[in-house]
Amino acid sequence: ELELELELADLQVIERRLERLEAELRRTAAGQRAELESERSLLERLRAALEGGTPIRDVGLDADETKALRGYAFLTAKPAFYILNVAEDAIHSDEPPDLSLPGVRISGEIEAEIAELEPEEAGAFLADLGLDEPGIHRVIRLAYAACDLISFFTVGPDEVRAWTIREGTTAVEAAGVVHSDLARGFIRAEVVSYEDLLEAGSLAEARRRGTLRLEGKGYVVKDAEICHFLSNV
Repeated sequence: ELELELELADLQVIERRLERLEAELRRTAAGQRAELESERSLLERLRAALEGGTPIRDVGLDADETKALRGYAFLTAKPAFYILNVAEDAIHSDEPPDLSLPGVRISGEIEAEIAELEPEEAGAFLADLGLDEPGIHRVIRLAYAACDLISFFTVGPDEVRAWTIREGTTAVEAAGVVHSDLARGFIRAEVVSYEDLLEAGSLAEARRRGTLRLEGKGYVVKDAEICHFLSNV
């Protein structure tokens, strides 16, 4: 299976690095081996996991360990999911595929037909098939979830724009995604959820209702929130 092939490829990388580490440790003075020994310990832990059929993404690495492995580009450390392409008449099947990863079932035939239609026609076509949305929408949501990504929005007089960030991003970090000056001179953020803004009908009404909140640097931005960053730069 594909996952097994990826695990074997990562094992080969680990084995080669461990061989070089042993040689480096023999040449290094006892008082200067701490970093090399730490790397060896981590790689041995990963080797044991892979030999047991556990991909690196599921090992439960902390932030320092993840940082230490950046140069390796391990295949099984990357987020993964499957897209199962099925025939049109199998799109509603509930039979789960024999895969250990999260996934989504789509029909390439249906997606190709949707791509050729105008939005209104596409909606009617999906309704006739008993589908709520195109498969590509489910693929995007699954990809975001697999990569721990969310989106927030900025709203101006002539533009609404979505910005992609990692889950857990703070308000000041999100401001920096929009522009580095906003993070450098960050004062506060005006934040309202999509649902509250939709219900209010405007930012002014959301402010009047109190659903448009003021948040500080450490506030963790949530998915689909609308943010207006105030800065002194």
